Amino acid sequence: MADPANYRPAPGSVPDSPGVYRFRDEHGRVIYVGKAKSLRSRLNSYFADFAGLHPRTQTMLQTATRVDWTVVGTEVEALQLEYSWIKEFDPRFNVRYRDDKSYPYLAVTLDEEFPRVMVMRGAKRKGVRYFGPYSHAWAIRETVDLLLRVFPVRTCKPGVFKRARQIDRPCLLGYIDKCSAPCVGRVDAAEHRRLAEDFCAFMAGDTGRFIKRIEREMLAAAEAEEYERAARLRDDMRALQRALEKQAVVLGDDIDCDVIAFAEDPLEAAVQVFYVRGGRIRGQRGWVVDKVEDVTTADLVEHFLGQIYGEGEQVPREVLVPAEPPDAEAVGELLAERRGGPVRIRVPRRGDKRALLETVARNAAEALKQHKTRRAGDLTTRSRALQEIQEALELDEAPLRIECYDVSNLQGTNVVASMVVFEDGMARKSEYRRFGIRAVQGQDDVRSIHEVITRRFKRYLAERDRAAEAAEEAAHGEATDASAEEAADGVLASYGFGDADEQDGAPAGPVDPRTGRARKFAYPPNLVVVDGGPPQVAAAQRALDELGVPEIAVCGLAKRMEEIWLPGDEEPVILPRGSEGLFLMQRLRDEAHRFAITYHRQRRSKEMTASELDGVPGLGPARRAALLKHFGSLRRLRAATPDQIAEVPGIGRRTAEQIAAALHGATEGTGGPPTAAGAQEAPEDTGGRASAGGTQGRSSVNDAHGTPGDAGGRPAASGGEKAPTGASPGGAPGGGPPASDGSADGGGP
Repeated sequence: MADPANYRPAPGSVPDSPGVYRFRDEHGRVIYVGKAKSLRSRLNSYFADFAGLHPRTQTMLQTATRVDWTVVGTEVEALQLEYSWIKEFDPRFNVRYRDDKSYPYLAVTLDEEFPRVMVMRGAKRKGVRYFGPYSHAWAIRETVDLLLRVFPVRTCKPGVFKRARQIDRPCLLGYIDKCSAPCVGRVDAAEHRRLAEDFCAFMAGDTGRFIKRIEREMLAAAEAEEYERAARLRDDMRALQRALEKQAVVLGDDIDCDVIAFAEDPLEAAVQVFYVRGGRIRGQRGWVVDKVEDVTTADLVEHFLGQIYGEGEQVPREVLVPAEPPDAEAVGELLAERRGGPVRIRVPRRGDKRALLETVARNAAEALKQHKTRRAGDLTTRSRALQEIQEALELDEAPLRIECYDVSNLQGTNVVASMVVFEDGMARKSEYRRFGIRAVQGQDDVRSIHEVITRRFKRYLAERDRAAEAAEEAAHGEATDASAEEAADGVLASYGFGDADEQDGAPAGPVDPRTGRARKFAYPPNLVVVDGGPPQVAAAQRALDELGVPEIAVCGLAKRMEEIWLPGDEEPVILPRGSEGLFLMQRLRDEAHRFAITYHRQRRSKEMTASELDGVPGLGPARRAALLKHFGSLRRLRAATPDQIAEVPGIGRRTAEQIAAALHGATEGTGGPPTAAGAQEAPEDTGGRASAGGTQGRSSVNDAHGTPGDAGGRPAASGGEKAPTGASPGGAPGGGPPASDGSADGGGP
C-alpha cells in the first residue's frame, strides 16, 4: 500500500476555494470523488492526522497514489461537478446506489402519432410520459384496465397496430370499447391524442375534473331518459373511483412531494422513496446502498438527492427527508435549477407528513431486512465469506461452525449472556444458548465473558470425556446397566423431559438417540467470536487456556465493525469494506446482541411482575387469576383462612393451606417473593437437581454449562436461568418434545 505522505500536496499549493477533488490509484483510476467549500481545509484533514481517521478512510488513502482537484466558483457548481464525476467514474470508495430491483413504470408514448399506454422498465426516453414507479407490473395493468373504460387509449404493440390497419379489423379491446380503435379509423389522430392527454392528466392527479364531468353527463342522460348511456357513464365513474382507491389519499389534494427515508447499518443502507402527486401515493422505488465511506444519514440524503434527480427523475416542489443535508441551500439551488422552479427540502416534525415519513422508514427497514436475507441465503456468497474469514484470521481451515457471545445488562442488573451459532454461514437457532451470569456482580463484561466461556467449554469437555468412555466400553463390550440407564435418561431428555443438555450436572449422553448426532455441546466451534476488543478477547483466551482447550481460535469484534482483534495482537485485523466476510461477522454480532437483549428483557419482565403466589406448587396463572378475582386484592387474600381460600372453585384444601402458608410466611419475613426466574430457591444436590417443597424440578433450563454436581448450594433460580418447566409437581414428567426451533430448551428466540 502507498504511503499518503508521498503524495501529500505541498503546503500552500491547495487553493482556499470551493471545488472537487479526486483520489486516484496506481493505475490512474479514480477511487474517490469529494467536494468541499474549502479545498485546502478538506485535503489537509486527510493528511494531518492519519491515525485518527476512520479505518475506511485510511484504506482509501493507502490505496491512492495521488490526488488532484478542480476549482469552481460556487458550492452549487461543486455539487454538480461531484455528481457528474461520480456518475462518470463510479469510484469504489464513494457511496454506491443500486436498485434492489428494476421497477416498472406506466408510460404513455406521446412522441408517437397514435400514443399508446404500456409498461416500461429500464432507461427513460424523451417524448414519453412516465408515471410511477410501481412495485409490480400487475398493479399497473389493473389500473390501466379500469381507466381504459373512460380513456380508451391504444395499448397494442406496433406490429399488432400495423396488422389491424392492413386487415381493417380491430383487436378484442376495440370490440369491447376499451380501445378507441384508431387503427380502423374510428377516431382520428387528434381525437386519440386528446384521449391520451386526458389519461395523463388523470394520472397526474387532476381527477376531480373528470369525475365531475362524467357525473354531469350521467345526470343529463338520465334526465333525457337515455338510461343505457347513463348506466354506462355510471360504470365509468365507478371505474375511476376504484382506480383512485388503489392510490390512498395521504396528504392534501394540492401537494406534490417525494418522501425519502433510510434504514441503515454500519455496512449498508436501504432507501425508499414514495412519490406523492395530488396528495396520493403514485409510486414507490427502492435502492440498496453500499456504505463504502463513513457517512451520516444527512450525508446519505445529500448524495442521494444529487444522484437520483440527476438521472432525469422528475423533481417535485417539495422533498421530505429524515435529515437535512449538510449543504441544504446548495442542494436546494441545484434541484431548483433542474426543476425550473423552487424546491423545498424539509424534515417534517409532526402531522401527516411526519406519519408518512415514518411509514416510508418502515418500508426501508423491511427492504433492508429482505436484502440481507437474500444475501445470507446464497451458498456461493456464504462460502466466499468463510474463505475470507479464514484467510484474514490465518485459520487452518474454514470456520464452518462459529459461536458468538454477547453480554447484556442494565446498569449492572440482570446480567445475561447469549451464544449464537452459525454453521456453514447460516444461523442455527436450535443451537442457541443463553446464560444467567452467576459469579459476577455489577457491570463487568470481561469477567462475564470469562465465566460464560468457562461454563460452555466445561460442558464440552464433559461431553467429550463421556463420549470417549462410551466408545471404550462399546469396544470392550462392557456396557453396564448404569450406562443403559443413562442412555434411557438421554432419550427422555431429548424429548423435553428434563432436557439433559440444558442443565448443569444432569446426565447426558454424547449422542442424541433420536438423531444419531452428537449432543449440542459435544460440537466444538472452529471459531469463537466475542463482542468486544482486546480485554474481552484476552478473557476468552484465558478461559480456554485454563481448561486446556487451546486449539479453538478466538477473536473479538469491536464496536467499530471493521476491527477484529486477535489474542495478543496490538493492531486489529481489518476486513475489506463490502467483503462478504465482514458482512457475515456483522450478522453474527447483531444476532448475538439481539438474542442477549431478548433474554435480558425477559428477565427484567419476570422480576418486575414477580408475585408471592408464583412459588406455590401447582398454582398456575388460571388459578392465580381466580383467587384474585374472588378476593379482589392480594391484601384480602393474605387475610383469608385456608377454609375461605378453599371455597374458590378449583382450589383444594391442601393447595389452600400451601397458599396461606406462603402468604403468611412472606408477611412474617420467613419467606418472600420468588426470584426473578419465578421459582423457589433451593440448594442443588450433587446430582444437579433442585428440591423445593418435596417436588423435583430442573434448576436451570437455559444454562447448559458447568460440571455435574456443582457444590456450594447454589440456589435454583439465583443464576438467572429460566424457570423449570420440564417436570410437574411430584417429579412427574410434563411437557412434550421440544420445538424445532429450540424454543423448548432456550435455543430459539
